[in-house]
Amino acid sequence: MAAAHRKPLQIRQVGSLLFLLCISVGSAATIRYSVAEEMESGSFVANVAKDLGLEVGKLAARGARLVAEGNKLHFRLHRKTGDLFVKEKLDRESLCGKTDPCVLHFEIVLVEPLQSFRVEVRVFDINDNDPIFLNKEPLLKIPESTPLGSRFPLQSAQDLDVGLNGLQNYTLSPNAYFHLHTRFRSHGPKYAELVLDKPLDREEQPEVNLTITAVDGGSPPKSGIAHIRVEVLDVNDHVPQFSRLVYRAQVPENSANGSLVATVSATDLDEGSNKEITYSLAQNPEAILQTFQIDSHTGEVRLRGPLDFEAVETYDIDIQATDGGGLSAHSKVLVEVVDVNDNPPEVTVSSVSSPLPEDSPLQTVVALFSIRDRDVRMGGKITCFLREDLPFAVKPTFQNSYSLVTDRGLDREEVSGYNITVVAMDTGPPSLFTETVIEVLLSDINDNPPIFQEDSYILTVRENNSPAIFIGKVHAEDLDLGENAQVTYTLLPPQSGDLSVFAYISINSDNGKLYALRTMDYEAIQNFQFVVKATDGGFLSLSSQATVRVVVLDDNDNRPMILYPLQNGTLPCNDLVPRSADAGYLVTKVVAVDGDSGQNSWLSYHLLKATDPGLFSVQQQNGEIRTLRQISERDPVIQKLIILVQDHGQPALSTTASLSILLVDGFSEPYLQFRDPSKNPTRVNPSTKYLVISLAVLSFLFLLSVTVIFVIHIYQKVKYREKFTVEEHFYDDCNFPNNLVQGGANGSLSQPCPYEMCSATGSSNSEFRFLKRFMPNFPFPHGAGEAKPEAGSNLPPDSDRNRSWGSEDHGRVPDNCM
Repeated sequence: MAAAHRKPLQIRQVGSLLFLLCISVGSAATIRYSVAEEMESGSFVANVAKDLGLEVGKLAARGARLVAEGNKLHFRLHRKTGDLFVKEKLDRESLCGKTDPCVLHFEIVLVEPLQSFRVEVRVFDINDNDPIFLNKEPLLKIPESTPLGSRFPLQSAQDLDVGLNGLQNYTLSPNAYFHLHTRFRSHGPKYAELVLDKPLDREEQPEVNLTITAVDGGSPPKSGIAHIRVEVLDVNDHVPQFSRLVYRAQVPENSANGSLVATVSATDLDEGSNKEITYSLAQNPEAILQTFQIDSHTGEVRLRGPLDFEAVETYDIDIQATDGGGLSAHSKVLVEVVDVNDNPPEVTVSSVSSPLPEDSPLQTVVALFSIRDRDVRMGGKITCFLREDLPFAVKPTFQNSYSLVTDRGLDREEVSGYNITVVAMDTGPPSLFTETVIEVLLSDINDNPPIFQEDSYILTVRENNSPAIFIGKVHAEDLDLGENAQVTYTLLPPQSGDLSVFAYISINSDNGKLYALRTMDYEAIQNFQFVVKATDGGFLSLSSQATVRVVVLDDNDNRPMILYPLQNGTLPCNDLVPRSADAGYLVTKVVAVDGDSGQNSWLSYHLLKATDPGLFSVQQQNGEIRTLRQISERDPVIQKLIILVQDHGQPALSTTASLSILLVDGFSEPYLQFRDPSKNPTRVNPSTKYLVISLAVLSFLFLLSVTVIFVIHIYQKVKYREKFTVEEHFYDDCNFPNNLVQGGANGSLSQPCPYEMCSATGSSNSEFRFLKRFMPNFPFPHGAGEAKPEAGSNLPPDSDRNRSWGSEDHGRVPDNCM
């Protein structure tokens, strides 16, 4: 109870020790502090920033933190002030046991740049534990014939404190028979022996009661007591005798439980039951009783628990031999624990810089770690290396501390992270090693430009498209991550600098989709190209370019246009065919063009309607009109044809051409062009307006040349006119009646008109190519019941294509005109 009352006083004394800390900064960046145990949580230890020579706030700016060497951290750091505090109450006995000095190790790790400092805190012992006897009431049986001066070892008291606060002395209560003698063990606490001063007499006093007190050296001292009961035995003449006073044995620390340590032997000269000897581990500390055991009959000392050279190197065991009469003798077994290399190196990683920028320079510190080998003597030198060939290297910093640094260039696009296996190996024997994996991830920097999947793209869009229609997509990949991989697309004009392309196309800056802004017209533009630029989102953005060519596909949106014969409704189009023409005679040729391209411009010609469908045929490929049979007298003089011209588009478009053919007998009938005044003139297609103007200019030049020829041949023309009697008013008034001029019964014309006859050169049958009348044109009515064909009627498409003009062109003057 007295010890319990003294403990609060001792705790108050601990507070006074806070101001007596011993601080020292050693070599190799090691900082040493010392504190007393039992310090309360939150007690101030020291100012680390001041001892490291850092300004206030630098610890917080550099992310300072504490890393324990063991499994538990007993201190905490205030990073703003740099003060080091006790995290929880320290108990030296639970931290270090009987080890003295008791030193706690940890590291202070700083980043930017990565740096570490080793810290050692020594925990001083205070007298907070009483000496304790495990057996509070030991029993000694001593024969009454025991000679004076005989010694009887007593159980040692246990005191968890060390140094002066540990067990220092024993005292014995006053008595007439014994005094106390304190002895030392080579390894272990002091123990006491009872020394017999006065002969015992069982008949006088069969039992002696003693009190032994164990006292430590604290201030104030603490103590523990045990009550010894000495039973006086009847006479036993001989005491057991050991063969040796001290037995010595060496046991490897990795020996299994039950291994034989030593064998002790004692003999007794008595007879009977007094000769029987029993062995025991009497009066030994608890640690020895948990580690060793003895066979009470054979004296074999064997292992009961594991040995650890790093914890205890030697054991001092008391052996007691007792005969049947109660007499006993004592001997010692000194056990030396032999160190073996049974502890692999221990690797403690204090800091890892992850993720690591992929552009980190060489020798950048990636991680800090330390290595400890508990087998100090056997393990020998520790070797540290990396298991794989990686762009990293191990670099020693100070004793048993290492840093992991970059050794080669890093590229996140090739390897996004590393599992670095650090191997720590001692020299044995046998050689033991430990592998520790340090995971390091790489952070991305913008070092890769976007790359298009293709250097150039070809996209197609059909003409007459809807505005804002999607026509294609470009795509660029960026091997970087995050914002560095976000690609933005923009349009650049072509090298020619033509900015009109932006009126046709637009691009979605996020996904590279291309859209046509307006309706395309193949006849206006067949293709165009531009440049797409892909830019990433990095701080220093990178970019690449690709050329895009847009091809406009033709759509069948143009009808065929008739070039010959003209269909403007102002100039008549009549062709003459002699009645003597044979089958296959070339009458004329329909010429048409189509503004589309490809299959959409392939034209075919069809006879849609005719006065006599069996008289004429139309070549589908070239539009040539030929006779199918010999012309008879019953065939009407005026033959009207409607020709359908159709392209091969989908759907097919078509137009019609109307022409009149006059059947003449030896070119003696007048060549008249007929026009039906009862119907409205055909409306001129606006697309042929300029073509008509061009033809008119050419016609004017042609007429001018004909006039010159007319003057030269005036004489021949006068003679020609004399053959015919023409009324004078015929030349004054060129207005013919609306009905066709009829011939007489003998086949002559009632109103003769002058003609100029031209024949084809080299013609075997002297066929007339055309007749040209030197008089104004007169309108000719359409036959009754003949409907004018509608333009643009459709027929099934033909597979043949013909856009060329025929070799026999009616637009030129024949070689021999008469």
